[in-house]
Amino acid sequence: MNTYSPSSDQFTPANSGLRFNRVGYGAMQLAGPHVWGPPKDRAAAVAVLREAIELGINHIDTSDFYGPHVTNQIIREALHPYRDDLTIVTKIGFVRGADQSWLPAASPQQLRDAVHDNLRNLGLEALDVVNYRAPGVEGPDGSSIAEAMAAMVRLKEDGLIRHIGVSNVTPEQVAEARSITGIVCVQNQYNLAHRGDDALIDTLAADGIAYVPFFPLGGFSPLQSDALSAAAAALGAQPMQVALAWLLQRSPNILVIPGTSSVAHLRDNVAAGALRLDADTLARLNNM
Repeated sequence: MNTYSPSSDQFTPANSGLRFNRVGYGAMQLAGPHVWGPPKDRAAAVAVLREAIELGINHIDTSDFYGPHVTNQIIREALHPYRDDLTIVTKIGFVRGADQSWLPAASPQQLRDAVHDNLRNLGLEALDVVNYRAPGVEGPDGSSIAEAMAAMVRLKEDGLIRHIGVSNVTPEQVAEARSITGIVCVQNQYNLAHRGDDALIDTLAADGIAYVPFFPLGGFSPLQSDALSAAAAALGAQPMQVALAWLLQRSPNILVIPGTSSVAHLRDNVAAGALRLDADTLARLNNM
């Protein structure tokens, strides 16, 4: 593949002033096993973040419930003071239990506390983008998010949040959020094997709203993995690079945030941005 810089491929959400390089970095894997506690090698985690910036990544996805606190503290150690063009996107709406569980925390006060936790650990006075992660551990539960979105609006009015997004949401919850405030992004599970948000992605693209898939490389059946591997072999690439390239070609509003704790893997992820899938390959993958 050719040398690739993320800054050559960008998306600007409508009315935001933000400019995302479409290949970003998801920081969840910087914490320890099960997204809990410190990493085995903190220096390596710092090195990955610094290499991401050197490679042209300007979009880092994180949360203070990763660790908890650990990932944001590593980001601060590695990158603070932050470059002007770096957009840090965080999320709130859950906390971690002492047993490593994921617990909804969506009252107005809990959301405010979470914003302050992110601000403190990242070393910021305001957060660029905050996603409200709606309830549901295995997927969105579809409940009303009106109260939480109203709380997010108040946090924005107080100058603690610049832009609002939503995560782990149904199309109906997206519509509910947009009836209350403008949003710049939606972050949901989506990849070649999980395409339930196809219609939502197209709607958001038409309205200039970013779509950020999490688990972009997970959940493939053996048959699907075989098809992906065959496409990768034909292109001289790795299967995960083909999966990322498919996402980038699926719609111009999709931003990818593959995570890794390895500099070599990070470079492979960024290189996937240069991979172009022809019409026949796209058709085979779309019909997996």
